Amino acid sequence: MVSKTDRASRAFALFAALVLMWTAPANAGPSSAAEFRVPVEYYKLPNGLRVVLSPDHTSPTICIGVYYRIGFRIEPKDRTGFAHLFEHMMFQGSQNLGKMEFIKLVQQNGGILNGSTRFDFTNYFEVLPANKLETALWAEADRMGGLAVNEDNLKNQQGVVGNEVKVNVLNRPYGGFPWIDMPMAANTNWYNAHNFYGDLKDIEAATLTDVQAFFKTYYAPNNAALAIVGDFDATEAKKFVEKYFGPLKASNLPPQPGLSEPRQEKEKRITKTDPLAKRPAIAVGYHMPERNTPEYYAMAAIDSMLIEGDDSLLHQELVQKRGMTGSVNGGINLLGNAYDYNGPMLFITNFVYDLSTNPDAILGAIDGVVEPLRMKPVDQKTLDRALVKLRSDLYDTIGSQGGFGLVDLLASFALFDD
Repeated sequence: MVSKTDRASRAFALFAALVLMWTAPANAGPSSAAEFRVPVEYYKLPNGLRVVLSPDHTSPTICIGVYYRIGFRIEPKDRTGFAHLFEHMMFQGSQNLGKMEFIKLVQQNGGILNGSTRFDFTNYFEVLPANKLETALWAEADRMGGLAVNEDNLKNQQGVVGNEVKVNVLNRPYGGFPWIDMPMAANTNWYNAHNFYGDLKDIEAATLTDVQAFFKTYYAPNNAALAIVGDFDATEAKKFVEKYFGPLKASNLPPQPGLSEPRQEKEKRITKTDPLAKRPAIAVGYHMPERNTPEYYAMAAIDSMLIEGDDSLLHQELVQKRGMTGSVNGGINLLGNAYDYNGPMLFITNFVYDLSTNPDAILGAIDGVVEPLRMKPVDQKTLDRALVKLRSDLYDTIGSQGGFGLVDLLASFALFDD
């Protein structure tokens, strides 16, 4: 048995080793391999808030992310859709900022912002000029400490969320495919298998008391991680964090739900009719190994070999050789990336195909590509190419959206691995 602390240490060590290995040129010695650095300082406030600092003085900007450990699949059974509802509610005003004023504050200072709901968290981030660090931290603490949860805002956002689901899922070809449909088909545990986005009954029935209790419980410092990346002084940032987030009170968090899945003993097949889609689509999913194990990292390399890029094995077989589809999509964690989740996950590949193509022939072709990976080791050239893709993808993630990619990684590791 491996303790959670050991798993977290091993996860960070494996991640660091991969970063260093991927950074080094083929003929580099040990000293060259150690040149790449992502500075990380991690600590906790007494109220439980996890804080990650990563200074980078390349450009005069900062990115701030606040992650709450309440997402699509870990919301209570009688509160489906509440995590998504609160993604919207958090922009409706707080103690010192009126309705939509948070957005105006960021944009009028030359920044960008967004929020999203994922499997295991709901997140909010801003990219701003570096001299607006204190402003952003004050604003984030203000809505964590006292969101404007009132009847008008609730009714308004119930309607907004309902319309979003109608546009993105119900009235759109392949609307929930496969990012909603596949977890529901592949999993047994309700938390992993319920319709976390398209079922609106709990949101529509929500009362103001329900929503206020949800906010008080889950939007608390001991259920959150704060990550700051960019051009800032760490000592000054710590003072701001303590000043604005330090006084906030921790909540009494309920136990995290059990997310484990029973072992799947045979293949599952499920067919769904989409009246809006003119061509059929197919998705194939495989259960991922447990996160941060050696097998988990091996599966990331297999993902790179199978579907990432025009040179991938499935693209070559299904598109180039057989002409069964025009493109192959998918990956690990379709709502994020291979690092920012915590629990059972699927590796998925999906694509559309012509009515004249037999789906059994497609599955046979996929099996023909996957089976050799099960039966014998891949050659060194294929493995090396997969590692190059992984390195490239990691660098793209770290450098994306003004620092948000790195914020996402650091906040996720803080929230899930401490």
